Order: sequence, then structure tokens, then C-alpha cells
Amino acid sequence: MVEAHNEAKKNNRPTLVYPCGDAPEPGAVREIAPGVLWIRMPMPFVLTHINLWALEDGDGWTIVDTGLQTSDTTAAWGKLFSGPLGAKRASRVLVTHMHPDHVGMAGWLTRKFGCRLWMTRLEYLTCRTLVADTGREAPEDGIRFYRQAGWSEHSIENYRARFGNFGKMTHALPDSYRRLQDGESLNIGSHQWKVVVGNGHSPEHACLYCPDLKLLISGDQVLPRISSNVSVFPTEPDADPMGDWLASLEKLKKEVPNDVLVLPAHNEPFRGLHERLDYLESSQLDALERLRAVLRQPQRAVDVFPTLFSRPITAADHSQLSLATGESVAHLNYLIRRSEAVMQLDGEGVAWYRAAS
Repeated sequence: MVEAHNEAKKNNRPTLVYPCGDAPEPGAVREIAPGVLWIRMPMPFVLTHINLWALEDGDGWTIVDTGLQTSDTTAAWGKLFSGPLGAKRASRVLVTHMHPDHVGMAGWLTRKFGCRLWMTRLEYLTCRTLVADTGREAPEDGIRFYRQAGWSEHSIENYRARFGNFGKMTHALPDSYRRLQDGESLNIGSHQWKVVVGNGHSPEHACLYCPDLKLLISGDQVLPRISSNVSVFPTEPDADPMGDWLASLEKLKKEVPNDVLVLPAHNEPFRGLHERLDYLESSQLDALERLRAVLRQPQRAVDVFPTLFSRPITAADHSQLSLATGESVAHLNYLIRRSEAVMQLDGEGVAWYRAAS
């Protein structure tokens, strides 16, 4: 996730409350509501962790999100099921969305405990597609996408070399799943949890809202200290995920009250959902306004990085370059969809964007 300009302006952020204290160590848990356990797994990235959740479910646990497929995560799960979770088995694995830090160990857990995977349809099918890319050569469509964005040949070679890494972080998925659908209610233990689907960060992201416990498991759809990555990818270069994400912020505000404790995938549980949603929307609209201003002169996707992001984006950090490129194209596509900008390819296949006259 790339830090947006307005995310760096701490004095403009809403005052959120973090009532749950320090995160548990890997292999340990913290109960943050009756039958709701906070688990944290390590990640070998700039973003060093992911939060997972175990929900008491009769004689088992419903596990929400699973961590990356790494030896550290495997060891932590082993420690959990020989310790604080060991009195019960995993009865089902529910994954909010298909990114490897969320789905990476889902196949391992479902096979270990003989339980089912629960996901929305688009998340499951998209994940299966991306895992199948492992071992393939980088597609020409992807190379064309990044060349249009203004990448150098060196960066494109890095893309070729790294293509297919998604599957290396994801244990083989089970060949069937139980579909989650927007608006349905799930019986988990003695409580009802409503599925609230959001879009933009991923195709069909499932949040879970429990009115009885006043909890929202938000996954990556709402985070307290960083903004969710909202990107266009080579598989759908004309997509408008920014429009989807802004609409999802409004939907969450309508369907989930402000008095919930939000359980995010990253950082700490917090209170102040509506204030955070308002801030994220305002920050995004400010970013789009800055982009409109710089598009008075033709720009490539890589040229608008300083307008959108607070930290320098360099080719040396390929992961950040990819995320920033996807987010920049998402902003540009948003304006194109609303007839506020136009795009034209030059003779070398590079896309130039400018404000619509």
C-alpha cells in the first residue's frame, strides 16, 4: 500500500480510538470480545503484519483470513493449535479477499482440519486464475500495460522476472468452496454476522458485521492508519476501481453504524468508523482535484506519482512501483470515465493523459 499525500497529513486525520492495547505476538491470541480472538501473523514486507480473527463457533473455530504461505506463518499456526486454539478445531475458514496475506494459508488450514473454504465468488475465481499464472512467462498484455504507463525497459524486465510470484505466497486452494454473498447472514456461534461486500481494493471483498457484538471485521476495505490500495491491473486496463471504492465507502457508512469496533487487517482495532470513512473519501477527492490540475499539461501515469503519493516512487523498489502505477491508472481512469480526461498513445505505445477540453 502506497502512502497517499493526505494520509501523511496527520493533523487533518480524525481522532480515532484504539481500545484494545498492544497486538498479540505470533502464536498468541487476545480476546477482544466474547468468543472473538485477535491473532497477528508476521509478513516479510514494509507492512510487517496482518491481523486474523478466530470466532468461537460451537465445538470449533471460524478462522477469518489466514496469513501468507511462509514458514513463519506455518510455525505460528502450529503454535496456536497446540496452545490457545487447541481445545477446538477449525470448523471453517472464511477469507475476506484473495490477496496472498489473506488467502495464503487457506488451503493448508482447510486440508489440515478437513473443513470448507468460504469466499465470495469473484475472489475465489480470481485467486484461482492468479495462482495458475505461476511458472508462466509474463504476458504481452502486461508488458504493453506497463510500457503505456511509462515504465523503462529495465522495469519491464523486472516485471518479466517477477511474474507469477502470487502463487508462491499462496497454498494450493481447495477445489471447491462455499460462496459468500452480499447481505446474507451467517450463524457463527451464538451470533449473526452479516456479509457486507465492498469493491475497489479487490473484486468482491467481504466484510463481516455483527450487530450483537457491535463488531466489523473490515479486512482491507477500511484501515485506520493507511489507505487501501486501489489499482488497475493489466487484466482489465480500462477498469474503474476508484469509482467502485468510493461507492463502497458510502455503502459501508449506510449499512454499518458508527458505534462498532472495527477489526482491520492491518494496524489496530479502532472506533470511529464513519469519521474514518469520511476522511478516506475526502482525501481521495482531494487527490483527484490535484490530478485535474496537473493534467492541464500532458502526463504519463509515472509522471503523476508526486501528485498522488507522499513518498518518492523509484524503479529500485519494484513492489512500490507496481502499486503506485496501478493506483495512478485508477485515478486517471476515474477521470476518463467521467469525461474529465482523455488518453492518447504516442508512436512508442506510451499513454499520455490530459484534461478534457
